Amino acid sequence: MSNGPRNKRNNSEENHLGDLLDRVVKIKRCAAVVKGGRRFSFAAMVVVGNGKGQVGWGYGKANEVPPSVQKAQKQASNSLIEVPVVDGTIPHQVWGHFGAAKVVMIPAGAGTGIIAGQAVRAVCEACGIHDILTKSYGTNNPVTLVKATIDALSKLRTREQIAALRGVELNELTV
Repeated sequence: MSNGPRNKRNNSEENHLGDLLDRVVKIKRCAAVVKGGRRFSFAAMVVVGNGKGQVGWGYGKANEVPPSVQKAQKQASNSLIEVPVVDGTIPHQVWGHFGAAKVVMIPAGAGTGIIAGQAVRAVCEACGIHDILTKSYGTNNPVTLVKATIDALSKLRTREQIAALRGVELNELTV
């Protein structure tokens, strides 16, 4: 007897929503004890990105897994932010905070890969970052780590954006 295809979603499964790539980061099960037994509900954390500098996250709850994932995907696609990606990495080191989670993201040279845990890796892959070093401090809760990572990515600026904000011109010699 052969094992057929599995219909069950695992924590690292990827799907394509049009041109968007989504990753299910975490599925939580909650049980409410009622007169007839236990009633289960599910909460899904999903990260969505186009692989070209846009990323967003969503959190959906429902009585079954597929509707909760769909709700999270819809919320994630509506909360996309722009992230400057320079040569497959980020332009500068940045810290992100959310609750007890702290994430530091450091640009890396070509060929380094994504050095990160599962939650931070999902955000970086969805965003289109190929080379980065990360370290998380505080909690290891995937939901707060994703939010801290998005916070860090939202603080990134390119050299041109900083020059425009300061009202100065960039020299070709300053690299």
